[in-house]
Amino acid sequence: MVNIFTNRNCRAIKLIKDYLIMTSGLFLFVMAWNIFIIPAELTGGGISGVSAVVFYATNIPVSITYFSINIILVLIAIKILGANFGIKTIYCIIVNTAFFALFEEIVKEPLINDMFLSSVLGGMISGIGLGIVFSRGGSTGGTDIIAMIINKYRNVSPGRSIMFCDAIIIASAYFVLHSIEKLVYGYVIMWVVSYALDSFLSGANRSAQMFIISKEYEKIADYISKGAIRGVTLLDGSGWYTGKKIKVIMSVVRKRETGAIFRKIKQIDPDAFISMGSVMGVFGKGFEKIKI
Repeated sequence: MVNIFTNRNCRAIKLIKDYLIMTSGLFLFVMAWNIFIIPAELTGGGISGVSAVVFYATNIPVSITYFSINIILVLIAIKILGANFGIKTIYCIIVNTAFFALFEEIVKEPLINDMFLSSVLGGMISGIGLGIVFSRGGSTGGTDIIAMIINKYRNVSPGRSIMFCDAIIIASAYFVLHSIEKLVYGYVIMWVVSYALDSFLSGANRSAQMFIISKEYEKIADYISKGAIRGVTLLDGSGWYTGKKIKVIMSVVRKRETGAIFRKIKQIDPDAFISMGSVMGVFGKGFEKIKI
């Protein structure tokens, strides 16, 4: 009985932590739009981009357009994809709307008057914000929902659908702003957001695969297992030139852990041979869960 309550408490704490972290990411995302992108009369992808274009044309607050379009998309998604459609997505839409409304009252003047800096800083900060949200299983809705609906009926990847939608949204800004320069900066924002998002998601969980050959393999393997607390696999090898039997240590670790491991190996055996490569994805105990 105690274990059941403990497990429930742990799940509740993790859930609360996820929502708090998602909220911080949403705050960064909206801040980037309201401080850098919208004051410069630029636009990016997603429903935020549509809302910005509508604002430039009609002065209807971004928060109203953003919420209205997303609510329509969510209702369509619930009908098509099922009633269990993304609770976190609905939460993110509501919080984003609240943040947009808050910033509309606070931010009245642009922070900087350089469109290039506005596009780069706005894209970078919003990309990091999205990365924080995505890392906790959240979504800002919008074109993500459209992509899921398209994917249900057509063999088109969500990434391609989102990119296509974003390209159309940014292009539509030209008919309101009548500026090729701002149109180009819109695509700069799209690229910077994509780059920042990918860098955040891959950088936060980047891993490395290490192969280590050393006469002190037992000491090194013991440190990686007990000091770095990472799994170790010992492989049998044979030197082609020398013909000697050798032991090869193979271990997968986080990139941030490699510095300490290298320092320890240098202490144990300065002549150790080490090969290290980046790993695209690592799934299993101590790393990511298989989500498919």
